[in-house]
Parts: sequence; C-alpha cells; structure tokens
Amino acid sequence: MNLHQALRTVENLRAADRPAAAVAAVARRLLRPPRLREVLRGSWLGHPVHPLMITVPIGAWVCASALDAQPGNEEAARRLTGIGLAAAPPTVLLGLADYDRLGPRQQRVGVVHAIANTAALACFTASYAARLRESHTGGGSC
Repeated sequence: MNLHQALRTVENLRAADRPAAAVAAVARRLLRPPRLREVLRGSWLGHPVHPLMITVPIGAWVCASALDAQPGNEEAARRLTGIGLAAAPPTVLLGLADYDRLGPRQQRVGVVHAIANTAALACFTASYAARLRESHTGGGSC
C-alpha cells in the first residue's frame, strides 16, 4: 500500500466521524469569536499559520534526535526537546482554528493526525522528563 492509498483509507474511515465532530465542536467553542479564528487561521498573512508553525516542534525534535547521535550534546538536545514541547500547544491551537473549515474526509484525516501527534508529544514529554533526571540515554528513546 502506498501513501496515497493509506490516506484514502483514512479519508474513508467513517469510524472517525464521531470523534471528528467532537473535535470540531470543541474548536468552535474554544475559538468562538470569529475574529480570533480568522487571526489564528492566518487571514492577516494570506496563508494558514498552522503549516508554518509545525516546523518549530518538528525541527526542534529532529535536531534533538540528531544531537543524541553524538555524545556531549545532551544539554542542547534537552533544550531543543523543551522548545518543541513549548511550541506544541500553540501549534495545536492553530490547527484547531483550521479544523472546522475542513470537509468530513479531511476531518477524518485530522483526527488520525491528532492521535499520531498526541503519541509523539507523549514520547517527547517522557523524553524531556528523562533528560531532566539526567537520564540522557533514556531521554533519546521512545
């Protein structure tokens, strides 16, 4: 199965409809003022902000993982892991601002996307906690 087929399968996953509707309802309640939603969506920029913002946690975590390959970079890797964690909540908020504008198929993909990213966030949170305890070998794995 190639990536296109996998995404098509997720788009057709009707089991995700109920969670997708719940996420859309939360997004609408959380971002009730229309002007707030427009600002978070990037109306002022002419481009959605969420796709731009995801580069911060992903970039920080990829760099931290690369630094873990060479001993002596533990402090930098810990800091980058923390930067990624700090950037995650605003990135989620920006994604929620876009979510209720998506069609049902895209919302299904969004739910799967959120689940996968929640798992990654849990791994990097555990990694950061291990790094704070000076367990750098445990901090680099999840």
